[in-house]
Amino acid sequence: MLQQRIVIEVQMRSRKRRAKAMKIAAVADGVNSVAFNEENRDQIVVIGHGVDPVGLALSLRKKVGHATLLNVEELVEQAEDE
Repeated sequence: MLQQRIVIEVQMRSRKRRAKAMKIAAVADGVNSVAFNEENRDQIVVIGHGVDPVGLALSLRKKVGHATLLNVEELVEQAEDE
């Protein structure tokens, strides 16, 4: 099962908007984890399977503020050889 890593930049000026953005991303279908980017706190990193990145960005744009989809990549899982 391939997972996606999605990076979305959202204008979040307050803690309330950060919490709201985190909640919106966390309840999206297929999301496994949500975190803020360590270098840039305005970027949300979403990891999951079958997540709609465009739909997620549109939802964040509608409910939080300006959102830009920066990166979508597939994560390759390493097989354990034991």
